[in-house]
Amino acid sequence: MPSKTIKIFVKNPEKGAVKTRLAVSVGQEKALFVYEKLLGYTKNLVLDVEAQKEVWYSKFVDHNDQWSEGFFIKKLQSGSNLGERMKQAFKESFSESAKQKVVLIGSDCAELTTEIIDQAFEKLRVIDLVIGPAEDGGYYLIGMSKFIPEIFDGIDWSTESVLSQTFTKARNSYAKVSLLPKLNDVDTIEDWEKVKERFNTND
Repeated sequence: MPSKTIKIFVKNPEKGAVKTRLAVSVGQEKALFVYEKLLGYTKNLVLDVEAQKEVWYSKFVDHNDQWSEGFFIKKLQSGSNLGERMKQAFKESFSESAKQKVVLIGSDCAELTTEIIDQAFEKLRVIDLVIGPAEDGGYYLIGMSKFIPEIFDGIDWSTESVLSQTFTKARNSYAKVSLLPKLNDVDTIEDWEKVKERFNTND
């Protein structure tokens, strides 16, 4: 079992099912285009991370997409909400080996870098929990050096309270927590306008 694992949570890229807030402004076709660009960006930055790499799909495991099975282990998310799905993903790793560092990211953050992910793993050498706060009150990254399942329970997902509620759960569990730089996810047309130059597109 590897000592470090990175898990990437992705949505299967289907028109009408991804970037729904963005789609209100630009349409479903363009929203799908943006999400596929974000998937490619996330894949490329994770390739340089020295860890076991896992991609976790929302609906079904796609064996013929851009996530090469030569580099990524493919798995399927399970659970009734985001918290349950993340909890199950962490539980699997810590069930196999309690002594390791596990980091989970999404696929929405065009500001995330390989260096920030490496920083998360470095922090987990001495602390229990690392969180990358997002500007919308959630987080773009969460990592553990021990399994703390209760931080996923009773959270109002997709609200600006996610980060603060998670902190409260962590404090109640006496977990040592450290923060990474605050970044912005791509959820709206304003978010996309800020970062689209990185993708060599004017769309």
